[in-house]
Amino acid sequence: MQIEILYHTPEPERAVATAARLCYAPVGAAELRDKMTAEQVQKVLATIMKSGHHSALEHASYTFAIDGVSRALTHQLVRHRIASFNQQSQRYVTFKQEPDVVMPQSVAENPELSAIFNSAIKNAYQSYAQLIEAGIPAEDARYLLPNACVSKIVATMNIRELLHFFELRCCNRAQWEIREMAASMLALVQPTAPYIFMDAGAACRRGSCPEGKMTCGNPFTKVVRP
Repeated sequence: MQIEILYHTPEPERAVATAARLCYAPVGAAELRDKMTAEQVQKVLATIMKSGHHSALEHASYTFAIDGVSRALTHQLVRHRIASFNQQSQRYVTFKQEPDVVMPQSVAENPELSAIFNSAIKNAYQSYAQLIEAGIPAEDARYLLPNACVSKIVATMNIRELLHFFELRCCNRAQWEIREMAASMLALVQPTAPYIFMDAGAACRRGSCPEGKMTCGNPFTKVVRP
């Protein structure tokens, strides 16, 4: 799994604070952006984060390049609808050799089960290759490819959606692969907007676990904003 930030809104915390402050200022956004001190920016951020007035967070966004993840993961990722995605196409990309796959650790740690897994992948690809060789279009042959196949995807989310994404996918109850990806994404964005992402992650970082009887019972350390 390889993840990097391709682009993000410059000075995301200042951009958010400018948008929020404009609602109560007699001057324009450009003037606010240039004149607000770092202390004033954090004061505005503290107000909107604590009050739950999160619409201003939508004015800053991040674009990620995500490689080496399974189709099983991307099927989960695209359920986050307030986001934009472009994924490597199995319709237009024909695999000339057996594609890389993601093997779950629960399978990898057992040699016998690993052999079963690898055999199934090999058989699926051999059948795929036979269809391609027979002239079947890749868009039809791809029906044989498993969810384990690695994929590449570009994802863009604004900060408000990112916080929601981290709340769901950093939780210990999230599926292991997307949880690993979410943790990596969070580690990348935190240095760019440290106050906004201070307590980002599973909901238990900000209060009690919302999972009820499904709770993992092992919450993160709660973070309290200054």
